[in-house]
Amino acid sequence: MIFSSFVFEGPDLWALFSKTRFTEKLNRELKMYFLYPNFPEELKALEGKQVQVSGFYIPLEVNLGNLVVLSKYPMAECFFCGGSGPESVLVAYLKGRPPKRLKTDDIITIKGTLKLNANDIEELNFILENAEILPNK
Repeated sequence: MIFSSFVFEGPDLWALFSKTRFTEKLNRELKMYFLYPNFPEELKALEGKQVQVSGFYIPLEVNLGNLVVLSKYPMAECFFCGGSGPESVLVAYLKGRPPKRLKTDDIITIKGTLKLNANDIEELNFILENAEILPNK
């Protein structure tokens, strides 16, 4: 049996993301305070594993073609425009271009390899690498 396409279908990722606690710390290089994550152990256990998550597509002004931002909430309520926190968004780096043109708040499901980012302030905390958008069921 081949497990290369196996997708971990365990706990709700958004629920696990929400268990992440953030601490405000000074970034000495930039001389500014940023929120740094402290990931729960159950989420750390999924790092490097293939997972899937559904959410709302959030467009970026800079469209690199293979980068997709997904939010737990629609655009008006997302981390960038609304009052949600950094635990409510993730970035996915797709293997290729999206199979169709995506519109704001399209609900999509993405699978990929989970990477947790605790230190790079230029990147989101939750990342899916080698990701693909799954067809709607």
